[in-house]
Amino acid sequence: MSLLEVKNLNIHFKSDRSKEPIHAVRDLSFSLKQGEMLGVVGESGSGKSITNLALMGILADSAIVKADVAKLNGVDLLSLKEKEWQKIRGQEISMIFQDPMTALNPFLSVQFQMVETIQTHLGLSKKDAIDKAVELLGLVGIPSPKDRLKAYPFELSGGMAQRVMIAMAISTNPKLLIADEPTTALDVTIQKQILNLIKMLQEKNNMSVILVTHDLGVVSEYSERLQVMYAGEIVESGKTTDLITHPRHPYTHALLASRPGALVDNLKRMPKTPLPSISGIVPAFHQRPIGCQFNPRCEFVTPECQRSPIAIEVMEPKHREFRCIHPIQSGVIS
Repeated sequence: MSLLEVKNLNIHFKSDRSKEPIHAVRDLSFSLKQGEMLGVVGESGSGKSITNLALMGILADSAIVKADVAKLNGVDLLSLKEKEWQKIRGQEISMIFQDPMTALNPFLSVQFQMVETIQTHLGLSKKDAIDKAVELLGLVGIPSPKDRLKAYPFELSGGMAQRVMIAMAISTNPKLLIADEPTTALDVTIQKQILNLIKMLQEKNNMSVILVTHDLGVVSEYSERLQVMYAGEIVESGKTTDLITHPRHPYTHALLASRPGALVDNLKRMPKTPLPSISGIVPAFHQRPIGCQFNPRCEFVTPECQRSPIAIEVMEPKHREFRCIHPIQSGVIS
């Protein structure tokens, strides 16, 4: 049974730019098993973060969120009232936000924010909650955790604040952890430490994880399944090893080909040769192209790609999905 099940999730935003709400995320469907890690990749503007914010119930009032199914452990998320959401957030589902400086309250100490979270969801005494907070700060690699507990967010570096956010997110042992670029502000050695920590907690607590990142090396090492998003749609999904070695969608292929040291179409890139890049940018949600969303940037585009929306194809038995009428057949990337 799936811990998280989402079918045909659509997110619109009311805007002064148009009479009709802007359609940001379109017909998103995916599921997540208990104890599984799902990697989500795609350029900025692909809809990754707003999808996760919708699952947390914290999008702006201008958002209109609809779905055929959006259930966490059998609970219909879209029918929850705010008081019911307060019981779900933190305990059932938790999130590591991309920007800790805006996620943490600058007027409250780290201790106040962490202890409040722990006491609210775990019911510990203040002393036990403080002890747990110190333990968690040490676990995420913060030196002198007792002293840092008394600090305010503005007294911390970006990397230190990010680690505080991670400690808060895992403090209640949630069933689902959404990690939205969890290592953005951290140096390479700390990145590895934090990702290993998330993986260890996933396995220890049988926790499900949605790992959002731009780093294909990270998802290839840590996630079991991979989901590639572009312009508010899933363009390809399946087992991580399958997508990394045999991408079917041109966008996935292009992302993988742009990695340093990539093996493209069975040919090793020569040293010191320029890295290939994808021309253009992700279209704004209010300026979507007709047909395939990737067609203005795709090297395989044909008039057929520009006529109408492209349905997602399902490949069996590997449970691969891709949204393309000209899928890559022979390209192999490792």
